[in-house]
Amino acid sequence: MYESMKMSVEHVVETGKISEEYNTSDEVRLVFSQRSIDGFTRQNHPTVIQVLLDQNKDKDITGNCLPNLVYVSRQKSKTSPHHFKAGSLNVLVRVSAAMTNAPVILTLDCDMYSNDPTTPLRALCYILDPEMQSNLGYVQFPQEYHGLNKSDIYACEHKRFFKVHPVGYDGLCGPNYAGTGCFFRRIALCVGPSTLILPEIDGLCPDSVVNKPLTAPSVLELAHHVAGCNYENQTKWGSKIGFRYGSLVEDYYTGYRMKCEGWRSIFCYPETAAFLGDVPFNLLDALSQNKRWAIGLLEVAFSRYSTITFGVKSMGLFMGLGYSYYAFWAILTIPITTYCLLPQLALLNELSIFPKVSDPWFLLYMFLFLGAYGQDLLEFVVDGGTIQRWWSDQRMWIMRGLSCHAFGLTEFVVKSIGIPTEGFNVTSKIINDEESKRYEQGVFEFGVPSPLFVTLTMAAIINLLSFIVGLVHFIVDGGSNKEGLVMQLVLTGLIVMNCLPVYQAIALRSDKGKMPTKTTVTATLLASAVYVVASLFLK
Repeated sequence: MYESMKMSVEHVVETGKISEEYNTSDEVRLVFSQRSIDGFTRQNHPTVIQVLLDQNKDKDITGNCLPNLVYVSRQKSKTSPHHFKAGSLNVLVRVSAAMTNAPVILTLDCDMYSNDPTTPLRALCYILDPEMQSNLGYVQFPQEYHGLNKSDIYACEHKRFFKVHPVGYDGLCGPNYAGTGCFFRRIALCVGPSTLILPEIDGLCPDSVVNKPLTAPSVLELAHHVAGCNYENQTKWGSKIGFRYGSLVEDYYTGYRMKCEGWRSIFCYPETAAFLGDVPFNLLDALSQNKRWAIGLLEVAFSRYSTITFGVKSMGLFMGLGYSYYAFWAILTIPITTYCLLPQLALLNELSIFPKVSDPWFLLYMFLFLGAYGQDLLEFVVDGGTIQRWWSDQRMWIMRGLSCHAFGLTEFVVKSIGIPTEGFNVTSKIINDEESKRYEQGVFEFGVPSPLFVTLTMAAIINLLSFIVGLVHFIVDGGSNKEGLVMQLVLTGLIVMNCLPVYQAIALRSDKGKMPTKTTVTATLLASAVYVVASLFLK
């Protein structure tokens, strides 16, 4: 039924008319025939709502009632903002309120599916607990994936964000909303626990009772009305009610604002994964996804609801600082870029910037270096990770800092001063057989040219050149400065090891997944320019 409906919708989008082969039922005529379909496109079309299953009518082969299943495509217009995923979620909140007004809402990304049928019962144990009901807003399950290769080469698991940190937040006001695998109380999206903010229509209020069938004309009329692209004008949807607008990371922003309003959340982490999803299968998609997150988080960090001011005031110091850790995530590009370039350029010029091995201060540097990596490894392994995946996580930490964080920070600054930037991009989860085979083998996939690869390749070239030249100087003519160059050689060698997939893609591979030539040439020229300027400055 769904596939048939999908084909009819896509046919209308492509042709602008309904042919007789698809106009086969009263439901299809109800959806399309009463509306003008001139100029019906993905960006410009009326609301489409179709009841595929009605629990009062449809039964399975054993005679038991099937659950309601309703297809909703909100109205789109090129002249009205649609607020991306947050706008879509708010339409679903309103349409579901008009049709059933169930008190619990589950949000899932389109690439995720249920892995455990007892998951709703786990969530209800918290939602129905009378000791928690007064201020419990949602129950968040960890975001987990199927299809990860053995090494998780793109570090898509994000173990700290989705598993380690939420356990800690659970001891405060609860974890943040991760965008999927989350059970909301409908009342938490419509009002504050202490301040009453009701929707503009009584039929959308959390305590409203729907006692009419799904297909009743009045129910469908209200559902179509609240799915209109101009319905939210002059209302509080997106600002005080529903999922919040103002950031590309609507999940982080919505959870953050709900915490500021007084709601708390629960992290439910069962042994069996509640939901499983897909991950990006090439480096460009992984970096593009993180760049989008970086921009969205900065939009929150520098808004009127900044985590460092409004957040600390509303939630307390610890939760405010916890949210700030994410909000200012992209600024990590500054220390990471410094970490990956400054010691290396100084090494090329035989300049020591760290204490000598015989200096007592060297012990402090080694303690901080080994202690930080040791703690990070311990946290990762204790939560069920492997050393191999931890190494991938460390490698991607550097790659993100040099690419998507840098570009995200730059794009945010450019956008803030009024210069237009590229729009929202959805991360692709579709792969071909060659990409799938390389991913399973743990081989990086580059293939398509992108500016995100330029800075990464530039840093890889500078580090390799610095390590070779520095090692030669250290062995041949290091003289009295040998002890001062040890730490720089260690750091440079560590980054060279992290960049091995980049070197392989530049020089050794012949398949379609190798580093694009244009990217390599641009990065080489940029690395040469950086070296010349840095050499003049250091001298």
